[in-house]
Amino acid sequence: MAFSLPTHMKAWTYSEYGKSSQVLKLEGKVPVPEVKDDQVLIKVAAVSLNPIDYKRMAAAFKDTDSPLPTIPGYDVAGVVVKVGNQVTKFKVGDEVFGDINEKALDQPKVNGSLAEYTAAEEKLLAHKPQNLSFAEAASLPLTIETAYEGLERAGFSAGKSILVLGGAGGVGTHVIQLAKHIYGASKVAATASTKKLDVLRKLGADLPIDYTKENYDELPEKFDVVYDAVGETERAFKAVKEGGKVVTIVPPGFSTAIFFILTSDGTMLEKLTPYLESGKIKPIIDPKSPFPFSQAVEAFSYLETNRATGKVVIAPIP
Repeated sequence: MAFSLPTHMKAWTYSEYGKSSQVLKLEGKVPVPEVKDDQVLIKVAAVSLNPIDYKRMAAAFKDTDSPLPTIPGYDVAGVVVKVGNQVTKFKVGDEVFGDINEKALDQPKVNGSLAEYTAAEEKLLAHKPQNLSFAEAASLPLTIETAYEGLERAGFSAGKSILVLGGAGGVGTHVIQLAKHIYGASKVAATASTKKLDVLRKLGADLPIDYTKENYDELPEKFDVVYDAVGETERAFKAVKEGGKVVTIVPPGFSTAIFFILTSDGTMLEKLTPYLESGKIKPIIDPKSPFPFSQAVEAFSYLETNRATGKVVIAPIP
């Protein structure tokens, strides 16, 4: 597969912090990123957006962010077109997916995935599951890894019960599926708005809770684990059994909760691939997706409404 790579590419960038609709611009001649020894260069096929992308754009963690201008995007799926000298896991032509930023809030890459090409360390990537499209694969890495890491940190195991706050969101849809179909939960409860209760049932929730009509913290039943993907950690403790665990991914956390920020890891994706290939776990993509590459601003605006079910994906990338 010998062909010369371009030196420049199209990419969405922002050179000042602010709202996506005001600062995000499509640039036609951005240099293609250099590949370090432990990295591969990916011809991007699909990208999914995460709330961290617009929070970063709004300067939520600018003290630890990399310098502007920035190409946003953590999640990617695409084809390897170049490999660094030390890369052993991938070769040119391999289809891969992953979250390209090892530490989500600590110097994430200047050259994110929302571009024609992006570079990432091989340890952050995995081979794309064969049964998934690029759009489906791109929807997974950050959220499925976050879901899995949270369940592991909570010591979740077969026979335990769990309540998922934000069950129809990017992370919540995977927590429900993992807890039910992989860990063997005795009971999965999850919150969502009225229209999304059917989605929760299809994913495996035994007890869908309409948060617009009932308060989960007033249920007589308590749970071994509460996974908070919305930022109601203090309230979550009212729904947990004595000796149970509350996990949250929303800062600032709460003193007795397990709070964590994801460390991206390709081996986590490899571990989950058999469940994706068997169909036990399914990617959940919002019905409005995929957005075309030219409509990244619209995709961000939609994500920012907090109304998406599952993930907002941009594909194909030209």
